[in-house]
Parts: sequence; C-alpha cells; structure tokens
Amino acid sequence: MNWYLTWGKRSADFVFALIISILLSPVIIIVAILVLIKLGRPILFTQQRPGINGHIFTLFKFRSMNSQLSKDGEPLPDADRLSNFGKLLRRSSLDELPGLWNILRGDMSFVGPRPLRVEYSPLYSPEQSKRHNVLPGLTGLAQVSGRNALDWPTRLRYDVEYVENISIGKDIWIMWKTVGTVLNRTGITSETHATMEPFKGEQ
Repeated sequence: MNWYLTWGKRSADFVFALIISILLSPVIIIVAILVLIKLGRPILFTQQRPGINGHIFTLFKFRSMNSQLSKDGEPLPDADRLSNFGKLLRRSSLDELPGLWNILRGDMSFVGPRPLRVEYSPLYSPEQSKRHNVLPGLTGLAQVSGRNALDWPTRLRYDVEYVENISIGKDIWIMWKTVGTVLNRTGITSETHATMEPFKGEQ
C-alpha cells in the first residue's frame, strides 16, 4: 500500500474539504435557503449508505425532490417528484455540497466509488464488492466516464478499476475531469430513468 493511500489521501481530503467548506459557505447557505423555499423541510436528504469495508454511514445531500405522495400514501415516482429546481441542483452538483461534511468526518473521500444503496451490497459479485475496499467518493472514475448514463456492469467495472489503481495522479485527473463533466452537464440521467435505474445484480 503506497504512502498516498496510507495517509496522504485522507490528509489532503480533510484539508481541502475544510478550505472549500469555508470558501463556499455563502453558496451553501444560499442553496439551503432556496431548498427551504422551493421544496420545504427537510433541507437535507439523508440516507444510510455502505462505506469502506461495508461500514454504514449517513450520507448528506441537499434535497432535490419534493414529498408528494400518491393516493395510496406512497411517494410518487422520481420523475414526478423531481422539479426543475431539483434538476438544476443535480445538473450543477450543488446538491452534493453537504457531502463535504461526510469528507470532514472521514466517511468519504473526494475521489472514490460513489456510495450506493445498502440493499445493493448483497447483490455485488466478489469482484464488484472490491468497491468497498476504499472510502467512497463525491466523484469517481465512473462519474467522469459517463455518470448515470452508464449501465451497471460498466459503472461497477470502473469502480473496481479505480480501487486497483489508486494514485495521486489519477485522483487529480478525475477531479479535473469532474469539473468538465459538471460544466457540460453530461450523464445526469440514465436512458430509462429520471435519475438512475435500480441495480438488480448480475443478470
């Protein structure tokens, strides 16, 4: 295990997350106020996600969907609850800003496999489960290679490729590519779903 993965990556994550949190604090406050006005409470979306070694942590994001329910009291499909404002948050990745707190706490890194739903974990093949060998990230190799437009096998293959080839150079490259991905607003949705189709395991 190289020095970067042993201690350099975590140290860099904490320092940069702290600096960015301070610099972007006005933006974070403004987005929080807009979410409150547009979508109401709660301002934050929280969900349990598996992190390194499958350890469960609470993921923080700005809420991008409303709370509308069907006549049966069930939440409406994502496409019906995702407003234009919510789409803007996702396209700009502003909904990810609270994730800086996850990085400061040590739940996540800036770069790594995206933390997915807890119920997906038993569905991974042994190879795909390697994605849990490192801290999950705000962005990752899959995100700069197609984001949500990728099919699941390709997405998870990119995650494992990253885990097996972590380096400071790769992390810098992924962060640089992430800026372009966000500015170009590419790969935000899959071809069949408003967000990302559920993972159902190996078919």
